[in-house]
Formats: sequence, C-alpha cells, structure tokens
Amino acid sequence: MRLKSRLAWVSGLLCATQLVSAQLGLPNGFLSFTTPSFSVQLVKDSQTLYSLKPAGSSFDFIPADKMTQRQNNGQYHLGDITFRARKVGSTAWLNGDSSTSRHPVTSLAVSGTTLAAANLAPTLPSTSLLSITRRWVLQNNVLQLLFDVKNSQTTAVEIGALGIPLEFNNIFTGRTAAQTNEGCSLFDPYPGQDAGYVQVTPLLGTLRPLVVLPVGKSPLEGWRFLTESTSSAPFYQSQTFEGLYEWQFHTLAYAQNDWSKVTPWNAATSVTLQAGQTRTYGVQFLLSPSIREIESTLRSANRPVAVGLPGYILPTDQVGKLFLSYSSAVQSISVSPAGALTWTTNSDAKSPGWVGYSITAHTWGRARLSITYSDGSLQTVHYYVTKGATQVVGDLGNFLTTSQWFNSTTDPFARSPSVISYDREVNAVVKDDPRAWIPGLSDEAGAGSWLAATMKQYAQPNAAEVAKLEQFMTKVLWGSIQNSDGTVKKSVYYYQPSILPSYPYPSSINWGNWWSWNKASSFATDRGYDYAHVAAAYWALYRVARNYPSLVKAQTWQWYINQAVLTVSTLTNGRVGFANVGLMGETVIRLLLDDLKREGLTTNANLIESRMKAREAIWANQRYPFGSEMAWDSTGQEGVYAWAKYFNDKTTATNALNSILAYQPLIPHWGYNGNARRYWDNIYGGKLQRIERQIHHYGSGLNALPLISEFETSPTDHYLLRLAYGGLSGPLSNIDQAGFASASFHSFPDTLKWDGYSGDYGPNFSGHTMGIGTYIVNHPDFGWQALGGNVLSTSPTVQVQVRDPVRRRVYVAPLGALLTLNAGAFSTVTYDPSARTVSITITAVPDGVTGAASAPQGRLIVQQKAILSGITLLKPTTSLAVEAGAFVVPFTSGSATVNLAM
Repeated sequence: MRLKSRLAWVSGLLCATQLVSAQLGLPNGFLSFTTPSFSVQLVKDSQTLYSLKPAGSSFDFIPADKMTQRQNNGQYHLGDITFRARKVGSTAWLNGDSSTSRHPVTSLAVSGTTLAAANLAPTLPSTSLLSITRRWVLQNNVLQLLFDVKNSQTTAVEIGALGIPLEFNNIFTGRTAAQTNEGCSLFDPYPGQDAGYVQVTPLLGTLRPLVVLPVGKSPLEGWRFLTESTSSAPFYQSQTFEGLYEWQFHTLAYAQNDWSKVTPWNAATSVTLQAGQTRTYGVQFLLSPSIREIESTLRSANRPVAVGLPGYILPTDQVGKLFLSYSSAVQSISVSPAGALTWTTNSDAKSPGWVGYSITAHTWGRARLSITYSDGSLQTVHYYVTKGATQVVGDLGNFLTTSQWFNSTTDPFARSPSVISYDREVNAVVKDDPRAWIPGLSDEAGAGSWLAATMKQYAQPNAAEVAKLEQFMTKVLWGSIQNSDGTVKKSVYYYQPSILPSYPYPSSINWGNWWSWNKASSFATDRGYDYAHVAAAYWALYRVARNYPSLVKAQTWQWYINQAVLTVSTLTNGRVGFANVGLMGETVIRLLLDDLKREGLTTNANLIESRMKAREAIWANQRYPFGSEMAWDSTGQEGVYAWAKYFNDKTTATNALNSILAYQPLIPHWGYNGNARRYWDNIYGGKLQRIERQIHHYGSGLNALPLISEFETSPTDHYLLRLAYGGLSGPLSNIDQAGFASASFHSFPDTLKWDGYSGDYGPNFSGHTMGIGTYIVNHPDFGWQALGGNVLSTSPTVQVQVRDPVRRRVYVAPLGALLTLNAGAFSTVTYDPSARTVSITITAVPDGVTGAASAPQGRLIVQQKAILSGITLLKPTTSLAVEAGAFVVPFTSGSATVNLAM
C-alpha cells in the first residue's frame, strides 16, 4: 500500500508539474473560424494556430493531435514571434520570444476583416523595446497573419532580427505508415526576399499544398532552425520529427553574431523605427490546386516567379536560361560575388508575361542573382557554379583514386588497396571512426567512395583509375567485403581490442556506442542495402570491360557481369534483410537486367527478372511500399517505381512518383531545387553529426531517376523534367575544385558549408551517372531548350551542343526518343522538326576533359521511350553492325556522325 500510495503521489505531482509548465492554454478552449479556403482554430489563450484544414477536408496542416505534447514553454507555434532589437546607439541586442514564458495574450476587439487580434505584451519580456499586436485577418477571402510592430520607446529602435516560427505537421513520431503518409506534410523555403515563399506539401503528393506568401514588405530573408527541448515525445529534432523553422524578415543581428563566420543566403538587413512608429509584417496562406501548380498559384497572386533552365547548378561550359514573370518590369540585376555570373536578354520566351535571360557562369561556388523590379520589390535567385561539367567528373575520379587511395601492407582489416572514406577538413583518409562502417568500406557511408569511383568509370573511364580499381575489385571487394558465397559484410573494420591488441585504436574516440561494432557484428551479412552497392561496382566495371576492353586486365567482362548477378541473387535468396524494400541505387539492377538480355544471357536474365517480380508483387499489395530501416524514408521510392513500371503496375508506380513529388521541391535555389528530403543521415555518415535539412544528400540523385524516367514516357510533362534535372544536377555541386565530394551541405544558417566527410556521397553520384543527359524540348512558354546542352540554333533545324557531365544520354522529346552510348561521347545533336530526323556527332573522348580513355568505337542504343502519334523508332540511315543490342559506330580521326530517321 505504501508503494502504491507513493506512486500515486509521484504521479499526481508529475501531472501538476505538467499543468504548471503547460502554458499554451489548451484547457481554456479555442477560437474557430471558417474562410472560403480553410477551417481555422486558434488556441484561445495564445491565439496561435491550433488547426488549419482545407475547406471540406479532414486533412490538417497543423499537428493538432500532437498539441498536448507541444503545449509547454519553449515550444513554437504558428502565430509566435521572435526578435532582436536595440535602441539606436546601443550595441547589445535585446531578445524577444513569445514562446519562452507564455501568459494569455490580451485579446482586442475585432471588426471588419479581422478575425482575431491580441496584444502580445503579456507573453513578451518586460524589457521588450517593442509593442506588438498580432492580427488574424481575412483579406479578399485570403487568410493572413499580421504583426503590427511598434517602437514603444521615446528614441529610435533598430530591429536586427524579426521572424515568425512556422509549425506544420511534419511529426512522424508514433504514427503508422498510413497515418504518416496521409496526415503529414513537409515544408521548404524559397529564401528569395520579396519573392520568397514557403511550400507545405502533404506527403501523399496528391493533396492540395499550402503556399505561404509575404504580405506587403515582408521578405523571406532568412530561414532559421528553431531550437526546442529534445527530451520527450514527440522527440523534437529526431528521425521522426525533424523540427521547425522560422521565416525571418530581418537577420542582421544573427549575421553579426551567430552567423558571423558564414555568408548567409541573402544580404542581412535591419530596420530602424522612430519613436512611436509602426511597421506591419505578415504572411498569407493560399492553397495551390496541386504541387505542380505552385508556380501558377504564385503568378495568380501577383508574386515574382523565376524559372531557371537547366536549373541553378551551372557549369561554366553551359549557358543557363532564366525566365522571370512579374507585373512590374525588371529595373536592374546584380550578382554577388561580383562577376560570378553575367547575363544578356534573350528572345526565347513565347508566352506573354515572361522575360528571358541567358546566364553565363564564371566563378566557382555560390552566386546570388539579385533582381530589383520597378515597384521596389527584390528577388534573389541562388546559383552554384562549377567547373566545366565533364572536368568536374574527371576531378572526382582523380581525387578518389589518389588522395582517397588507401594502400597499406599492414592494415589488419584487409582494406588495402581501396578507395576509402576521407576527411576534407584534415585532408586525410578516415582509417578510424566509432561508426564502424565509415572506415569499414561498407554500408552507404563506407562504400560511398568506392561506389563513386567505380560509377565514375562507367561514366568516364580513365586507364590509370581503372587499373587501381581492378586491384580493389579483385583483392578487396571480392574476398574481403564480399564472401565467396556472395554475401556482403556490413563492415570489414571493427572495434575489438581483444582480437587486435596491437592495433592503435585512437583513445580520443568514444567506443561505447552501439555503432562501434565488434567483429561478429561487422561481419554480419544481413543488410540488403549493401548488396546494391556491390552489384553496381561490378556492373560499372562490366560496362568498362565490354566497351573499353583494352583498359581491363584482371578479369573479363563476363566475370564482372556474373559477379553482379551473383550479388543480386544472394541479396534475394530469402536470407538477407531489407531485400523486399526499395534499395538505394537499385536502378542499376534494372540496367543489369537490360544488359543480360542484350548479351543473350537468358538464364541469368530470367533469374533476375523472376526475383524482381517477386519483390514487386509484394509492393503491388501495399499502399505505402516505401519502408526502410527508418520510420519514414525517401530511399525506397526509386526501386519501387523502377520495378512497378517494368512490370506495368501503373498504380504502384504512380503512388511512388506522387510520393517523390511531395518531398522533392522545385524552387529557384540551387540547394533546395530537386533536393529530396533527407535530414538524419549526417548522424550516420557525416562529420558534423546533426539532425537538419540536408542539401544534396543522395536523395537528390536517386529520387530524380523515377522523375526522369517518367518524363521520358511523358515528354510534354516539363514539370517532371525540370524537377528531375534539379535532382540529377545536385551531385555535381558536392564536388569541390580539387575533386573531393562531400556527403551533403549543411543548411543551418550558422553553418552553410559542405560536410567534411565523403560519407555516403556514392549513391548520389550513382544516381547522377545513371540519369543525367541532354534533354531537348520545345517548351510551350520558352521555346527550344536543351537541359544539359547549349542550343546553337533553332531554325531551320535545332542544333544542340551536348554539355552534360556524362554525355552518354540524349533525349529528343518531340520524338520520344532516347539515344544512349555505351562507348564514346555525344558532341552535337541536330534535330529537323519538319523531317523528324536526327543527326548526331559522337567523339571517342568527351570534350573538355583530360585523361579520359578513348573509346575504340561508338556503341549507340536507340530507344522509343514514349508512344507518340505518328512517331516510330529512329534508325541509322546507313548500315551499322549490331553487337549486344548496340549499333557499332566506327570512328574516323576520333569522331563519327550518325544520321537517324524513322
């Protein structure tokens, strides 16, 4: 009895403590409103947003069902405000934050368009220099959130930071797959100043997204992650709850202090209010008809819209196109850093309301284009400049096989010789890390570097690099990472001093975490994801051996392709975990199957096809077959889509595609454009271990593969092409000027840098090589464009200079025709729209790169990817030999021209 009484007393005390600390005021009820677009509920005491449902829908953009877990001080809600201010002449900023110490706000009388209003003084510090009134307003049937910020002092006050936290339902904690996919959203910013906005996309991909836009002069200048307690449910800043962000109107106080070591996305500003002066800031909430129609929603709301082709990652040997639409004319354009970009107007735009510019890149790294309109509005468009695209790939291959080449005769883990993980911040290979897989050559963050190195040879073979990789393939991959029965270890590195008493495990490392595997744990072979990377490496070397036979000495092409088959067969034998979920980079198995068929290796082709069909049959009976090791993930969709499409399961393929549309945004910013949602992988593969929105982690390159595949069968869906190309281009930005490739870019405004570790970059580059190409389209608004190439002329024929990083894929959208090379490189393409003919120039070595191997002959495959009225398969107009399903194209002085006609 005493024990029970004691427990009851403790329980009562905990409940009482929770009620004392829970200051949001949920027990005191809500204010409810109905607008033409939304059903709205505010917490009565705080007047923060409790629920925001589209009219007639049960879907809620706000996590109302988790609000009882999020009602304490220090937890942010939509309607809160933060600021830093100081009296003019002072140096110290005073902080204000409406979430820190909550008290019921003072309700104000409302009339006209105002739905609710409150003075926030009770919930702001008594030292606040500002008087703030918050208003929820219905203006022209559009819901707005406004803050009237008044200088309540007798002297001028400078506001150095001002922001509104945004809370949407991105909480996956405690939810089933169905609950997550049907009830949650993800949100991303376009930090474009007055043109900025935030898009909130429901995870189904088919529900109407929310678009948050500025009201008046309320620029999206900064995007700040909000810190909250992580100690209790729903576990803020975890794998199941990324956390929340803040729309910042001014950022100078942060730029001078917290962010002083970085260059922010936008130039930092402050505003000075004279005594008694008031300025209003705010946002409005619009529903777009669909994710694809966000840009048209912006135009309808009279917001500046920018469309960049091929995107916002621009190599110096490609001419980018930028199209702007706004009711006010462009007054001026500038760039930072000075000279990083230059521009000229063009006449490409075919639809009213658009103006076009040709953009040339000059200076490597980030570049911000600032566009000022006649009405004073400022729009920023964010680019990333690289070297010439093929040279970037060449630099990567060289760095991986020199700086990251590990060759030690005394290594006890059988890692030598290999391409091993690298730490760019100290410029040394990573021989030891508490996460066993990173120095252990397996899992994504250990296999990533050698996967990138082998896939680079598929894209751009180099004799010296191939020679080294053959050593790795035959001495380390086969026999160390992979066992003789085809199984693949999770790591060849382990922490077990009792077995290796003389190995100098660094004492500075904490070896007490679960991921410091002992030998048995490292040598386990139960993780299916690892097999896909091994299969890709074998397949890449098969492609080199088959098409550049003089480069490969250690094994035959038959050995490499058979090793790939063995790996896939072992993966799917029923004894390996995660084999029945989508695997990162498994599009390579789809390419392997195609090659087996072309080679006439029917038995192996049938084996692979039957194993993949069994997996797809499982997915066909699941509404959300995108599972992984994590509670929610963006890794399974690639494989699910690939095999659903192959086996003509249109429902599952469409579900996978819609899922990707929900987490891969199309935004005028190099970092967010085409950047699939990833936010926890730096814990497992990065040097800076932190939950945060990652920029161009491997989700970019891999999730773009279904998008580009779908475009190839739907060649008028230019939204898919633009989104896909943003994702496919992402991995190019990870590669620095010397060739080191980082796992991802840190997006927090106090960091804004590439991670120091090479980590799990490999799957990203794998997606890049399998999907990137030059895509020739006749866009309804912008005319003839070539994503990945330079349009040299459009009449009477369309002439394109191929400039993508790999130069192995050209897609002619008006014909639905995909041209691929197994050997050689595309140089130019000429399309005759009236005759429907294509002329291509192929070279033995890609233009603009040194050290690439010369192809002995071109090997061309022509595929009709889209069924179009009156279009049949293109064929060479002269007789060419066919080998392994490819036309053999002889070179004369290192090049050849092939004419194709229906």
